[in-house]
Amino acid sequence: MYTNTAEGFISLLKRGIVGTFHHVGKGHLGKYVSEFEFRYNARKAADKERPVLIVRGAEGKRLTYKQPVGESQN
Repeated sequence: MYTNTAEGFISLLKRGIVGTFHHVGKGHLGKYVSEFEFRYNARKAADKERPVLIVRGAEGKRLTYKQPVGESQN
């Protein structure tokens, strides 16, 4: 990994948090990072290719909700 690559990824993540999500809890931070990891890795893919990548990545996986790490149950 090069410095510019890391800076580009962090920049994309920060813009997403400041511009779209506004607040990211510690318990869900890993999910946000994973989303932006996908966005960064698919940045050179054409718009029509991204949905195909998403579906391929989700095949055989279930989306379940678990109590986030660092969050207390009330």
